Amino acid sequence: MARRTKRAQPSVIDADSVVATLRRLANKKTLDGMARYAIPSDNAFGVPVNVMQKLAKKLGRHHLLAADLWATGWYEARMLACFLDEPERVTAAQMERWCRDFDSWAICDTACFHLFDRTPYAWRKVEQWASRDEEFVKRTSFALMACLALHNKTADDEWFAECLPLIERAADDDRNFVKKGVSWALRSIGRRSLELHRAAVALAQGLAISKERSARWIGKDALRDLKKPAVVKRLKAPA
Repeated sequence: MARRTKRAQPSVIDADSVVATLRRLANKKTLDGMARYAIPSDNAFGVPVNVMQKLAKKLGRHHLLAADLWATGWYEARMLACFLDEPERVTAAQMERWCRDFDSWAICDTACFHLFDRTPYAWRKVEQWASRDEEFVKRTSFALMACLALHNKTADDEWFAECLPLIERAADDDRNFVKKGVSWALRSIGRRSLELHRAAVALAQGLAISKERSARWIGKDALRDLKKPAVVKRLKAPA
């Protein structure tokens, strides 16, 4: 009989007690340093990410607790929710609600890297959010694309090749967090396989000579990464 994953019990742990723990773990240096990384600190305590991750490991996966933590609005509570939630229990509606709440690259990327890309709705949301106007919703599409490229080892190259037109269409968006997300997606896709590398480099070369400033930045940023000798060597090495 398969061994079941042990989960935290709701009768023992609740959002209020977790938030109280986060308050105790905070320090002013971390809080003051958030602005340096363009992370809003108005609703934050100042808990280092590695400390949050240790707490998440101690608490274990817990879908309902994650929802309650998200509802508090605290930055650290929401980061913790991304670490705690159970991907198989996340709904498309929940992903939409959380995405509309994103107010920084940090919470956006953490949700994509640790949770969203493991849900059954990830690919659908990539396409939906790519055409949205809100800065962090749009970034989420490309952050999620990048995380799928990094973590989904079974997806066919064709799935990622179909993402390249989305990247090309978004390349003229000059907003800082969007263009950086687009570049991340292009670089991550280009690192998956030799065929995708060729396609990503070709797109990046076209963007690098675009009349649009943001497209030129994305193209040049991606080319610097994708043309690194170590990247090319790894892709050409026999499997």
